[in-house]
Amino acid sequence: MHKGRILFCVFLMAIAACAIYMARAWPFKAALFPLSVSIPLLILAGIQLLLLIVGKEETNESSAVDLEFSSDVLPEIVRRRVINAFSWIVGFILCVYLIGFPLTVPLFIFLYLKFESGVGSFTTIAATAITWAMFYALFQKLVHLQFEQGALQVWLGV
Repeated sequence: MHKGRILFCVFLMAIAACAIYMARAWPFKAALFPLSVSIPLLILAGIQLLLLIVGKEETNESSAVDLEFSSDVLPEIVRRRVINAFSWIVGFILCVYLIGFPLTVPLFIFLYLKFESGVGSFTTIAATAITWAMFYALFQKLVHLQFEQGALQVWLGV
């Protein structure tokens, strides 16, 4: 048996169970995120533990999914891709700070799809509209979560 994998599953289950136990006494809005992460983690770690205990031993030492990085890509291309990815992440964080989370999400989806994905305008607009509608319905209407204003909104007094 894989003792390390079993111990890791038990560890994850203990962390998830602790988070669920602690969050049960919190108000709904405060407990929503920890519960939405911890309950699936507890279930999935439990399934993995069960599979490790009752499953067959692997016949070879390799894992089910081998991860190999491509070595045929030039370092300049890799560097440019990494910088591009980090630029999008930093841009997202900066937009959240400047204009707030509710405005950043649809703006980011639109800009990313328009300039990075190569999908058409209809798909970009439709995906942005659907994302905004889901975001608004979940956080504003269902949970009634109020986000902080962005720095620009505070500075301009909007």
